[in-house]
Parts: sequence; structure tokens; C-alpha cells
Amino acid sequence: MKITNIKTFLVDGYLLVRVYTDSGIVGNGEAGLWAYHRTVKTAIEEIAEYYIGKDPLQIEFHAQVVTRNTHFRGSALNAAYSAIDIALWDILGKSVNLPVYQLLGGKCRERVRVFANVIGDSIEELCESARTSVEQGYMVLRLTPFSTNFEQQESTKVIASAVELVAGVRDAIGMEIDLGLEIHRNLQPDQAITLASELKPFRLKFYEDPLPPESTGALEYISRHIDIPMAVGERSYDLFQFRELLERKIVAFIRPDLSLAGGFTQVKKIAAIAEADFVQIFPHLMGSPVNTAAFTHLAVAIPNYYVMESNRHSVKQSAVVDQPFVIEEGYRRVEDRPGIGVEIDEKALESLAFQPRQISGNFHSDGSVAH
Repeated sequence: MKITNIKTFLVDGYLLVRVYTDSGIVGNGEAGLWAYHRTVKTAIEEIAEYYIGKDPLQIEFHAQVVTRNTHFRGSALNAAYSAIDIALWDILGKSVNLPVYQLLGGKCRERVRVFANVIGDSIEELCESARTSVEQGYMVLRLTPFSTNFEQQESTKVIASAVELVAGVRDAIGMEIDLGLEIHRNLQPDQAITLASELKPFRLKFYEDPLPPESTGALEYISRHIDIPMAVGERSYDLFQFRELLERKIVAFIRPDLSLAGGFTQVKKIAAIAEADFVQIFPHLMGSPVNTAAFTHLAVAIPNYYVMESNRHSVKQSAVVDQPFVIEEGYRRVEDRPGIGVEIDEKALESLAFQPRQISGNFHSDGSVAH
């Protein structure tokens, strides 16, 4: 079996990939660098020249060739490679009539826990959102504890408001539901430490991305001064970056994105080195139902999985694939179809115009750029 073509599809907010073979098997994948899909599309087209004519089943070999070729690395290149890697595993599963999770070692669990985001513009709306999610069966919730235009406020007010929001939501759902915070890289080290200290009574499960990922040293500094487990890594894009986070004992959870951090080939390794340090995998999931399916197979097959986004889609978005995976009472159901379990419907893609991300910026009250 040989690869004959690799096609990309820019639709809605997604970059999808299909890898075609001379046997008629087609693999499906998705790239996860969501802010720069057009850049990644070009990268896919460039590295596709290597894959054409190759055996799609030599997945690890191709991973080594592509990532070591010139030793130029970066998120755009890794997102391109990740999308193709997912598609190659899809081909492998279809070629032996097995789901990808079986190829990764079989089931470690029967269903995949997902979390619900707490949403709303007021504390009342946030509390209602949290209660509704719990009633629907979600046992893990995530809250972004910042009000609209918080960048314009002084840090003391931002912290006070965040504490009020967390207190309200925790009171609405009780102490038996996992509640974590999405800080979204919005704080400075002093703010992150002060906020974490104020939040100690609310038994938070995780403190996600308090800082941008560029300084591991700054993340380490925060981790030494707070008592909430940190979850980081959604912007990390290779095995070596995750190894550094683990070696420096910074995190309780790491957030590899399958469609950015090297597909199944690399993220399976990332999960393994995390397992040795008793660090849980809390994947970062965005994108279409293609990504949802692929991430579900990963979660089923690794012992140290914790939770991932519910990543819900509209009817039109769901039509990107033939049989989107479903959520029942806070868990995503595992499908046993070969490969990643979904097939991209190229006809349905025609009705979804591409929605590129625009650069807009966020600003402090003095006009300087925030986060």
C-alpha cells in the first residue's frame, strides 16, 4: 500500500486532512494550531511531498524522518505533521479492521470523562450554568474567573472579583464536584500566586495555564508558591517540552493536544513519561468532530487520563463526519469502528465556509498589550 495524495480542507474554524492510498483506504486527521490554519495548510502541502509514494504503515519511521530532517521545529510544523500522523493511524486501523485504541494497547476504560465549561456574563448566570451541567451528569466543571474587560482593571480588583465568582460557583454545586480554573495565561506571577492563595478554601482540582508557556522557569516559580495543582502544556508541541515540565516537577496535569503535539505517535510517548511521574493527562481539545474522535481513542488507551473538553458542535459542524461521537451524562461514548471511527464527508464540507481568526489584541487601561 502506498500514499497517493494528501488533501487539506479549510472549513469553519478547522483544518482537516485526508490521506489517500492506492488501496482505496483514506485516512482522516486534523491540525490543531487553530489561530494559523492557513500557515499550517502550506506546511502540510510542503511535507506532503515526502509522504507521497511511501508506505503509510511505517508511522514511527515517517515521524522520525519528518521531525529530524533539518531539526527546524515549531508549532506550525508540528501541527502539520500531527494531522498527517493521525490520518496514518486511521489508515492502519482500517487496514486491519480495528479501532485505533486497540492498536495503542486496548481499552483502559469503557467511557471517556469530559468536562463542561461554566459560562455566563454574571455570577447568577455562571451559577445557573454550573448547576445545569451537574444536573446533566457532568462531574468536572471548568470556570474562567474573569469578568468582561478585566484587563482594564487593577490586579487587586481582578483577584477580588475572581474569588467572588469561584465562591459563588462552588456554593452552587457543593464540594463534591471537581472544579478547575482556566486562567488562560492572563496573569503575572505575583497575581497568580496571590489569587491561588485566596482560592485555597474552595478545593480546586486544577489551576490551568496561569502564565504564557515561554518561561518554564516562571511556571516553576509559581508552582513552588501555590497549593493548587497546576495544569499546563496546551501550547507545548513536542515530547521534549513536556519532558522539561515533568523533570522540573511543575505540574500535576499536562495538556498535550493530539493535533499539535505529534499525533498518536508522540502523544502516546508523552503520556508514558508522565505516567512514570504519576502526572495525569488532561488533553487540550479543540476543533471538529474528527479531533473529538481521535482524542477519544487516545483517552481510552492510556492509564493516566483525567478529562478533556466536551467540545460540542452545531448540527452543521457535526455533519463534517458521518457518525460524530456522542456524550452521555458527562462521558463520551467509545465507538468500535475501524480507525478513529469517523469518516469526513467531503460533500458536507462545501457548505461550511472557512472562518479565519483575526488579530485584535487585548489591552490594559494604559493602552499596553495584555496577556
